Amino acid sequence: MAKMTLEELRKLRDSKKSEIQKRDIAGKDTQIIIGMGTCGIAAGAKVVLDAFLQELDAHNLEHVSVTQTGCMGLCYVEPTVEVLSPGMPPVIYGKVDAAVAKAIIEDHVMRGKMVSDHVFDRPSADIIKDGGK
Repeated sequence: MAKMTLEELRKLRDSKKSEIQKRDIAGKDTQIIIGMGTCGIAAGAKVVLDAFLQELDAHNLEHVSVTQTGCMGLCYVEPTVEVLSPGMPPVIYGKVDAAVAKAIIEDHVMRGKMVSDHVFDRPSADIIKDGGK
């Protein structure tokens, strides 16, 4: 392994601090929880995790945390993502890929509107018809 300069080490430290900050739930009002059981990982949950982190950076959203959990029990619709956001019911999205992660950030987190095509658990049908409000 090649030696790193002090400046390279500082840049690495700063980038890792940023990643760790995104996973800290303290002081954040919105949580995105990604199912990272073996079924989720096999279905692409790591790519989804990375997509959420990129979207947070792209929109400079510091009030949102991204964490992981084990299997959510919805293996048939993996990757699964639970979103807990103020003023909205808890929602589990299924069949999430990078494009859906972007839609979840832009619609659910930023606009307060569910991504109805991917809701697989929690809200009743009347909530979904009303656009999540």
